[in-house]
Amino acid sequence: MDNNLAFKSKRDKTFFRMIIAAIVVVALVTLVPAIYELFFTVEGDMLAVIITTILFLLCAGFIVWISFDIEYTFTENHLFVRGGPFRSKISYEDITKVNPTSNILVGYRVLSSKDALEIHYKKALLRSVIISPEKQELFLQVLVEKAPHIHRMK
Repeated sequence: MDNNLAFKSKRDKTFFRMIIAAIVVVALVTLVPAIYELFFTVEGDMLAVIITTILFLLCAGFIVWISFDIEYTFTENHLFVRGGPFRSKISYEDITKVNPTSNILVGYRVLSSKDALEIHYKKALLRSVIISPEKQELFLQVLVEKAPHIHRMK
């Protein structure tokens, strides 16, 4: 029997705008020089065009992967935070507090919405992770059940 409870990340328009902007920047940096090379130089190095196009596809694919493959899973002993290839296993014992935050541009964050929660814990390089679970109240309820010692700020 699987006792794990998973929450998807909430997504909002701000998030989509940021992802589109990131992909456009990557496209400008990789594809514009490739197009210039292909159409406006005498030699038109096709290998350079292919390489930069592949680089664009890899970068854009990575951005999409880390942006849309986000999940927060409660297991028996820890909260598992996953965003693309990035994973964090946070022991309930190590969680000290949780609070809402709008500061989503700084710190370790695995989210896709500006409606976010910051979970503070002891064994972390940056001391916290910022997440944006869909059913935030239910997420907080489960978190407090799993870690009743935490300080919950509103």
